Amino acid sequence: MIIAMWSGPRNLSTTLMRAFAQRADTAVWDEPFYAAYLKATGIDHPMAGAVIAAGITDPGEVARRCLEEAPAPRSVFYQKHMTHHMLDGFDLGWTAHVVNAFLIRRPERVLASYAQKREAVTAADIGYRLQRQLFDRVADRLGGPPPVIDSTDIRRDPAAALTRLCAVLGLAFDPAMLSWKAGPAPEDGIWGRHWYDAIWRSTGFAPPEGDPPALPAPLAAIADAVRADYDHLRAYAIAL
Repeated sequence: MIIAMWSGPRNLSTTLMRAFAQRADTAVWDEPFYAAYLKATGIDHPMAGAVIAAGITDPGEVARRCLEEAPAPRSVFYQKHMTHHMLDGFDLGWTAHVVNAFLIRRPERVLASYAQKREAVTAADIGYRLQRQLFDRVADRLGGPPPVIDSTDIRRDPAAALTRLCAVLGLAFDPAMLSWKAGPAPEDGIWGRHWYDAIWRSTGFAPPEGDPPALPAPLAAIADAVRADYDHLRAYAIAL
């Protein structure tokens, strides 16, 4: 089984990847298209040069590798994908041959977290519109919605949320997914030094979140601009 989990940045995506990495049957891949995205756009991202040097910059080659089987003896290949990495011209044909799932988070929380790591942010940076477009593409092909999980639901009850997510993916839940050792992990991208301080301090899922943070006006405007895209996917979120 190949699982492509699609989200934007700061969606609990690395934490969910860490959970799947604890499974004995699962290999994980952290943001396969990141280097190709940076190379194609020239965008100013933290550690961009190092990411490009360490990654695969040919999107066609990345797509081919996304369809490879998990290394033996593992049978599940979990891929953490960022929707905004899929630029116009990057072939999405490979997505028809994997199990696509979608991780979402309220825009206010995404923006509050993202702004702590990168001063400049736009709606395109957080990927909601592309996530909706990819969701609709997959749903049209399947004739029904693919799996959607909200990070708020995961943090409210990790065991229940992951049990349901695994079930809709066709996997048995493994309690090992609920905890891990603190610090970097071999599967982390080189960019983890900048982005992953919270996950490196963690040994499991954080407690439920409180009220959404108040945002300064420019970030609040972005949240308003992407809210319909979030709500579109939220309507299909897995019920616990």
